Amino acid sequence: MPSISLTDLVDVVSRAGTGKAKKVAAIKNRPPYQPQTDFYKALREGIVDVHQKGLGRDALRDIAAHLTDKKKKANYPGAVTGYHKWWGKKTIEWFAPVKTLYTHAGIDVNVNPELGLVIEGQRTLVKLYLKAEPVGKVRIDLVTALMEKVLRPKCRKDDAVALLDVRAGKLFRPGNDIDSTVAMVDAELAYIADLWPKL
Repeated sequence: MPSISLTDLVDVVSRAGTGKAKKVAAIKNRPPYQPQTDFYKALREGIVDVHQKGLGRDALRDIAAHLTDKKKKANYPGAVTGYHKWWGKKTIEWFAPVKTLYTHAGIDVNVNPELGLVIEGQRTLVKLYLKAEPVGKVRIDLVTALMEKVLRPKCRKDDAVALLDVRAGKLFRPGNDIDSTVAMVDAELAYIADLWPKL
């Protein structure tokens, strides 16, 4: 059964026409995951580590301190600054986030929030958006709706889900039209499933 990431799904949904088909082909034909080519891996792991160890927000500065890759040295500080700003004076504690799959039409989508944070007393499962380009409404709606749909049965009744635009320091929660968004996701996954064997 093909497996794709939430990012893959958003990238497909965001395209139209032949661009959509080309994106599906690129996902199918890319090489297996290699940690060394995951540009944001050290940043994600650094943020998780700070929270798991119960460190203060100033410890975030250490994430970029020992980088040698020029692109990461140029890119990471903006994300660290944005996360530091978002954290502000909030009281934040760590808990292990739940992760799961959403399956439709034979396609698995990994739904894996990086963070489980108690933010001012509110348990929240947080998916990080680290890129410099604007997060966009499609991504916000799709990611938060799918998180709400598939993580809800696996987490506590009062847990919240959210997408954090790290650089902008903005936390987005699901809108009110979750069922319609998930129906759109199902249609896109059916399209991917139909196209996949033909590529």
